[in-house]
Amino acid sequence: MPDNAKQRILQKIKQALTTSVPVPFPEHTQVPVQQVLPPADGEDLAILFAEQFSQIQGQFAYCLNVAECVAQLNILAEKKAIHKWYCTDEKLRHVLEQAGWQHGWHTTLADCHASITGAEALVARTGSLLLSSTASSGRTSSVYAPIHICLAGVQQLVYDISDAMQLMQQRYGQQLPSFISLASGPSRTADIEKTLVTGVHGPKEVFCFLTETL
Repeated sequence: MPDNAKQRILQKIKQALTTSVPVPFPEHTQVPVQQVLPPADGEDLAILFAEQFSQIQGQFAYCLNVAECVAQLNILAEKKAIHKWYCTDEKLRHVLEQAGWQHGWHTTLADCHASITGAEALVARTGSLLLSSTASSGRTSSVYAPIHICLAGVQQLVYDISDAMQLMQQRYGQQLPSFISLASGPSRTADIEKTLVTGVHGPKEVFCFLTETL
């Protein structure tokens, strides 16, 4: 993608994220139901996903290529003091290493600082990650690490959950994965005195790095 096209998308994403929606909404506040029309193209899907993902407390980064993604991950590692990286997806590990990844790979999920996974699809309308058991450690890596980092390509963007399930049908036919889930931001609960707490039943932080060339 030309640099000017990337700058246009980044500018639109920045504008989309200027106003955020509190999570959860204040008590006794009625949230109006809004009709969301399907975006026209993949560029709009990226903008819509960035907006929705950020509104549910996810942290989004748009990268032109994997090398830029690695550079951003290095900054995140320094900022968050991440030394134990967990990733069992051989394809992702190879792609990152080919792009200059300098960190080692931690072998146990229980005491890692962050886990890296892919996704089956990114659902723009809800800002959700569609995950499945077909990925290595697909049922655990996105849940048990304190920081979950999802790497995805723009070709994985779909508009709605129905589109994501149609994509799964096309990809797997009658052999759907035994486990399919939607991850919508970091885990959170307000069960105790209606106080929002994150990271109780899953990761405290969720990042999505969207790249053009993954």
